[in-house]
Amino acid sequence: MTLLETDLDDAPAPQGLLTLKLLASRQDTNLYGDISGGWLVNHMDQAAELAAGREAGGRTATVAIESMDFLSPVRVGSMVSVYTHVQEIGRSSLKIDVEVWVRIPHGRRLEERQKVTEARFVMVALDDNGRIRAVHG
Repeated sequence: MTLLETDLDDAPAPQGLLTLKLLASRQDTNLYGDISGGWLVNHMDQAAELAAGREAGGRTATVAIESMDFLSPVRVGSMVSVYTHVQEIGRSSLKIDVEVWVRIPHGRRLEERQKVTEARFVMVALDDNGRIRAVHG
């Protein structure tokens, strides 16, 4: 194994499944030209709902967001990838770990990714009437 291969093996990588992929555009920015945190949270919530819905076999809703950390800003033109991992399944709830990674535009190698935020979403399974139900059953 070469030194380069060792470095690539040690490079951080997204955990979980690629659930959403989108382009950060100018309309999504705050006053300083960065993508707003609210925009990221919205897409993270959508990804958590998709992952939870697949596992629960239907409708889910967010009941909590735990331990969210913003690590760096997202720039316009970044390719944003949202990854999800089902961390825990309870009787009626699911904990979904969500990570956001970007490929930074302009002047960097296309392969270079950067993690920009992560959080744990707590979701609950709902029936057709919006009442809490068992995840499996």
